[in-house]
Amino acid sequence: MRSFLGRDILSLKDVERDDYFRIFRVAEELRPHAENRRNGDLLKDKTLLTAFYQPSTRTRLSTEAAMHRLGGHVLGFSDAKMTRAGDFYQESMKDTVKMLEYYGDVIAMRSHVQGAPHEAAHWASVPVINCGDGWGEHPTQVLTDLYTIWRDKGTLDGLKVLCVGDMRMRTMHSILYASSQFDMEAFVVCPPELALLDDFKAELAERSVNYREVESVEACIADADVIYMEPVVQADYTQSRVDPTAEKGATPAAYQVTRRLLHEKAKQDSIVLHSLPRMDELTTDVDSTRHARYWAEAANGVSLRMALLALVLGAVE
Repeated sequence: MRSFLGRDILSLKDVERDDYFRIFRVAEELRPHAENRRNGDLLKDKTLLTAFYQPSTRTRLSTEAAMHRLGGHVLGFSDAKMTRAGDFYQESMKDTVKMLEYYGDVIAMRSHVQGAPHEAAHWASVPVINCGDGWGEHPTQVLTDLYTIWRDKGTLDGLKVLCVGDMRMRTMHSILYASSQFDMEAFVVCPPELALLDDFKAELAERSVNYREVESVEACIADADVIYMEPVVQADYTQSRVDPTAEKGATPAAYQVTRRLLHEKAKQDSIVLHSLPRMDELTTDVDSTRHARYWAEAANGVSLRMALLALVLGAVE
C-alpha cells in the first residue's frame, strides 16, 4: 500500500481498496477525540491552511475542527472576495499557492472551478486536499459517506446503493468512482436532464462500475441497502456564489424520499445519507426514523478528516 505521507487527496480515482480501510482504521483510532470533544497533541506543531473560494458549512468547519482536535493550528479564508484572488488583481492560482505553501503544512481547498485543487497541487510543495471542485469531485465527503456506511453495515461489499439527485454533482462522481473498488451495485435515479454525462459513463465502463439507471426512487428503493441523496433542485456549482433569492423549483415526487415511502417500500435496515444542505428531495419527517444517518454522517466527517490530516502529515502510518 502506498504511503500517505505528503500525498495529495484530489480524487477517488487514485484511492485503492486497501487505502479506504487504512483511512477508516485511523479514523476509528482517533474517533474518541471527536466523540469526547477533547483536543490532543498529535499535530501540535502543524498548521492547516483552508483556502475556500466557494461557500461551505460542514466541509470547512469539520476540516478545521479535525485539525483542532489533533492539537494543530488553523488559518485561511472562506471568502475569495476578501483575497487578492477575488478582487481587482484576480491573482493566479500559481501565485496564490506559491505564497500559501509557506504559511501552512497542508492546504484544504474548495473552488467553483473544476480542477483548481489539482492545479494547486501542481505548484504546492505541501499536500493539497480537495474539498470540492466545481462539478468535479468531493473526495473527503465521499470518504466520510463510505466510512459512515462501513460503520453501520460492517462492510462495503455486497451492498446496493440507491443514488438519487443531480448526477452532475461532484459527490455522485466520487461515490461512483469509489464503488469500483467494492462489490457494490448502484441504482442511479435522476431527471433526464440531470443524467450521467456520456464521457463520465465511458469512464465508469472502463472501471467496471456496476450501475443501472432507474426511472424513480419508488421503483428500486425496496432493494436498496443505502439511499444516497443529493438535491435535484441544485445550485450552479460553477459559480463562486449563487443568488439565494433566485426562484427555486420543486422536486418531482419520483425523486423524493419521504417517511411514508420508507415505511411502505424500504428495507427495515436501509439507511439514508445526505451530505446536506437539502431542499425538498428529503422531507424532514424522515429525520426521526431509524433510517436517518445524515447527522451521524456529519459527525463522522470530523473523525474521517482527522485521519486524512494525520496520514498526509505523517503523524500516523
